[in-house]
Amino acid sequence: MSNTSHTPVAATPYPRLTSIDFLERCSVHVASFYRHWDAKRRGRKMPSRADFDPLEMKEWLPGIILVDVEHNPRKLTYRLVGSRSVALRKSDVTGKTVEEGYHGLTLGEVLENYRLVVDEQLLVYDHDGTNSRSGLMRDSETLMLPLSSDGVTVDKVIVYLEIEELPPS
Repeated sequence: MSNTSHTPVAATPYPRLTSIDFLERCSVHVASFYRHWDAKRRGRKMPSRADFDPLEMKEWLPGIILVDVEHNPRKLTYRLVGSRSVALRKSDVTGKTVEEGYHGLTLGEVLENYRLVVDEQLLVYDHDGTNSRSGLMRDSETLMLPLSSDGVTVDKVIVYLEIEELPPS
């Protein structure tokens, strides 16, 4: 009879931050995107989609995802999906719901990120390091930020995705 005890392995916490502490660890591009969004608030809790000029956002456009938020019932639909996300997913999910086209560890974690942005009006910084098909480490960062036409209800989520291939360690 074996006397081996099995100690459960603690699950790794989901790599999500919901405060500006993410600025201490994020890439320069993610930080500059956040600062652009922050400047557009002009003292408000969150800016609106109308506050953004695509010409001012050229450096970030490949990583931008814009998600429409409908309430009662909740529906999240990809309105715009940048080329970086299309390449990562190997498909364009524009027009699909988040449930149909999400990219992430699990649908539950992805929906929790959106819940935090939409319901709590928090930023969500999501960081993941995974192996790419090339065998190189892929370091990805996702920053999700709320947008509101009326200054009260989140009606869009703007997402910025940054991906970097890292050499094998």
